[in-house]
Amino acid sequence: MNDKILIIEDDERLANLVQAYLVRHDYQVEWHDQGDTAEEAIVKIKPDLIILDVMLPGKSGFDICRDIRTWFTGFILIMTASEDNIDEIVGLELGADDYLAKPIEPRLLLARVRALLRRKQLEIDPSISYPISIVSPEIPDNEVLLSFDGLIVNNENRKVILNGQEIDFTTAEFDLLWLLASHAGQILSRDDIFSQVRGIDFDGSDRSIDARVSRLRRKLLDDPDNPRRIKTVRGKGYLFLCEEDNH
Repeated sequence: MNDKILIIEDDERLANLVQAYLVRHDYQVEWHDQGDTAEEAIVKIKPDLIILDVMLPGKSGFDICRDIRTWFTGFILIMTASEDNIDEIVGLELGADDYLAKPIEPRLLLARVRALLRRKQLEIDPSISYPISIVSPEIPDNEVLLSFDGLIVNNENRKVILNGQEIDFTTAEFDLLWLLASHAGQILSRDDIFSQVRGIDFDGSDRSIDARVSRLRRKLLDDPDNPRRIKTVRGKGYLFLCEEDNH
């Protein structure tokens, strides 16, 4: 069955264009134009991915993203007319998986949609892997459970346990955590991380990886100024720190 996409956008012309373009590429696409009834539409349609505008009548896209992220397990791609990087960070901090600024370039939108939905296929079939330029990973391919001083990351059921408590992670957050943790002790560049978790090339200016690392740190109770889990290596990337009892 083709993946189902819900466009939440009050600009009818733009929504129709995006809908028609995605339908031509074999997606099931529905459209909803009201912010205050968007959650009801999501519950009814059960989309795999939501393309969510920020400026909506009745309720903003940011508020919708924040409210549904507690229960919606699909992907959220925010699009807005604002070119302000702050809007991008806000959206990602609220749990969006990706962000695009208007005017939307159809081929770029399609690439982002495909990259997000590939993660869903990866969860269905774990044998699927994405190409990555990291060399000599220390974790065997069949490793499914990692433990780091009170932190347990389980790639089989995609659960994270911190000091005995299960922590909720979005799909994008878990993918990034697993990538970092499964290469503990290795510095991963933003290029490598971006290619793996986004499925597209890094353009040098995208802030989504930094925003996701920030969310990971908060959920893992990790102090960015004195990290125990994820360290920023200036000019190189990120390093997941190893404890002596890690395995």
